[in-house]
Amino acid sequence: MKVRVLAGILSVAAVISVAPSVLGQDGPQSLDAAWVKGMKAGDANAVSACYASDAVLWMPGDREARGTKAIHDLYAGLLNTYTVTDVSLTDTQYETFQNTGAAWGHFLMTLTPKAGGAPTIMGGRFSSVAKKVGGRWQYVADHASVEPPPPAPAPAR
Repeated sequence: MKVRVLAGILSVAAVISVAPSVLGQDGPQSLDAAWVKGMKAGDANAVSACYASDAVLWMPGDREARGTKAIHDLYAGLLNTYTVTDVSLTDTQYETFQNTGAAWGHFLMTLTPKAGGAPTIMGGRFSSVAKKVGGRWQYVADHASVEPPPPAPAPAR
């Protein structure tokens, strides 16, 4: 369960209100900023508000989460178990065309178990598709994966 919860961090759902200035007109960038802010605040409602009601979320080692309740429950489980002491998105790339946008890059997150214990640092890759729904940008598909280990060195000859 611990591995599933850790793997299920990203990338990152209940469409619950988030400040309009955070989910404003600037596309997927504003959406990613709202997601990071919600994660740092430990607020499953704010994080899940970043997702459309019919969105799909794929996290490594976890089942598909589809729709408001499933996405919210996934984040609530994570944020009830861990304190996110840091999270960042790097190497981000964005493409937006009219009311649809795509984003991809890398994430780094530090999780501290609320029950005590050493923090865990998790890094990986993400990709997402967002649409402008009712004047707000929301994720419709969000996928995260943990970085694979580096390849083994070639055997010496």
